[in-house]
Amino acid sequence: MKLLHTADWHIGRTLNGYSLLDEQKAAFQQILNIALEENVDGIVIAGDIYDRAIPNVDAVTTLNKMFKEINIDHHLPIYAISGNHDGAKRLNYGRDWMEYNNFHLNTLVSEAFEPIETPKVQIFMLPFFDPMDVRAYYHQQGVLEENTKKIHSIVDAMNLVLTDMQKNFDPNKKHLLITHFAVTPNKEDKIELTSETTSTVGGLATLTADQFQMFDYVMLGHIHTRFASPSETIRYSGSPVKFNVKEARIKNKGKGVDIVEIDNDKITHTFKEIKPQTDLIVLEEEWNTLTDPTFYKQQPIDSAWFAITVKNFDRSKHINVRAQLQEIYGTVVELDYENVYQDKQDQAVQNISELSPDETVDQFFHSITGNDLSKTQKQIVDKIFVDLRKEK
Repeated sequence: MKLLHTADWHIGRTLNGYSLLDEQKAAFQQILNIALEENVDGIVIAGDIYDRAIPNVDAVTTLNKMFKEINIDHHLPIYAISGNHDGAKRLNYGRDWMEYNNFHLNTLVSEAFEPIETPKVQIFMLPFFDPMDVRAYYHQQGVLEENTKKIHSIVDAMNLVLTDMQKNFDPNKKHLLITHFAVTPNKEDKIELTSETTSTVGGLATLTADQFQMFDYVMLGHIHTRFASPSETIRYSGSPVKFNVKEARIKNKGKGVDIVEIDNDKITHTFKEIKPQTDLIVLEEEWNTLTDPTFYKQQPIDSAWFAITVKNFDRSKHINVRAQLQEIYGTVVELDYENVYQDKQDQAVQNISELSPDETVDQFFHSITGNDLSKTQKQIVDKIFVDLRKEK
């Protein structure tokens, strides 16, 4: 059996107000082409299919077209679960009739215990859940309340769920799991979280690889880089598109999918790269360098977006900085400054209680615009404070 493992599509995502839908469509076409070239037996989408619980119309229309191309036009099975960004109940709509066309979609804990059976493999699909979801599920199953109250963390919930899933193992088949959580090699190791979920929300970074040792292979979603994979058999595919500057800083580590091959003896994976239609480039240089034709002509200006940090920069000496940079680089999705006067400003902020009201306004104006108040502006500020004192 051969499967394509992908995750974290986040259809409908934006980057500082710029829509990523065209980038996601281009990445999808590459995913589909890889699946057809590799003659896979199905496509795994390990959660965060949408970017939000209630996606906009364009996102819904786009994803519907993608699913149609995979499942109806090319008759490829889909094995998908919901992630923490998805609206589980909304996404669950229609799953019953989808299964008739080999479109398997799990969004609720209750759906995770019954595997999808193939002649040699059992595929278990466990969507993202909160510990309270597990407590509610077992309470509905008639488990005593005092036992469900013992589920205090994601670790407690996961151990209980996996134990019950294991009860349905066929010893004559390989056992695969598709799920959407942050998993570390062990309790001491830490992973670079490049999703929005921090390591403290819901205890998500406390799951460890040893909890999944009963499975022959685990296909993960949630972390946006494959280099966070806990082991060779517990793997993240990563997201197909760069979603933020943090991801763009990772050099020479392209996006892609895994081709997972399952045979009687072993399970192997092969990475297949996806080329970005519009790359996200991070530049951190001084102003003179950024505006030097020798430097910027080396950049892929016609095929990239840029996140720029201007180093050692005094904004009081420049105007229309973003406009000047966009004239050179095209789309600048993020602009930041490393100000040589920052230390002085920080010190001034620390002593703000010692400033007069008009000095406070002057300092605030300078921190925002890089310029001092004009004589006329100072007179207006002074008049306002005088009038305020009169009213007391």
